[in-house]
Amino acid sequence: MIILIKLLLAHLLGDFVLQPKLWVEDKENKKAKSLKLYLHTLLHGTLIMLLLWNLNYWPIALILMLTHGAIDSLKVYAQNETSRTRWFIIDQLLHLISIVVVWIVFYRPDLDLDFWFNNNYFWVFLTAILFITYVSNIVIKVLLSNWSKAINSSNEESLSKAGKYIGMLERLFVFTFILTAHWEAIGFLLAAKSVFRFGDLKESKDRKLTEYILIGTLLSFGIAIGTGLVVINLLRFLSY
Repeated sequence: MIILIKLLLAHLLGDFVLQPKLWVEDKENKKAKSLKLYLHTLLHGTLIMLLLWNLNYWPIALILMLTHGAIDSLKVYAQNETSRTRWFIIDQLLHLISIVVVWIVFYRPDLDLDFWFNNNYFWVFLTAILFITYVSNIVIKVLLSNWSKAINSSNEESLSKAGKYIGMLERLFVFTFILTAHWEAIGFLLAAKSVFRFGDLKESKDRKLTEYILIGTLLSFGIAIGTGLVVINLLRFLSY
């Protein structure tokens, strides 16, 4: 496992700590003609060898170095201004997957997949997280659909899908606070959101908007709290 941790550390150092912004811009502008692309690739191989500190690991360093270069090349050719965020996520996921795959191939760890597929806790948490993120977004949107039509937000400037991700994050926070028995943190989160929203609501002086946001917030928190309580009791039941 420590080898996997070191491989991940090498990736984080090479991609975030030791990659100047000028290198990123040069890669995006010149693509395969960029010398920085190859320097960045070589840096990853060097970091892996330094962290593993064993010449016998050179095949791992070579494979991950070449794989990293190929993934970065794909990214600089595929992304554009509108898809930059999406390709950043894809790029990082591909890097992580390649690291894990190489680690598995070379070290053949006992992952015990049967443990995960037969573990009740795993399925309970997976279902709960899916519900409080994507499913709850749709539920809240449908429940508030009639009221949302009455809100004239044509003049409001807002980040694209910001409300969706804010709701997902706040429900994940509330869910975590409940599972860890930190109920007071839920009050802090609700107070913090109220403070940030207070200025917008005060300036708009729109009672419908205020009521709409309040209902949405209470629904979001209520779903997260309800899901957390169900999960806690379900896990207690499964432990008997």
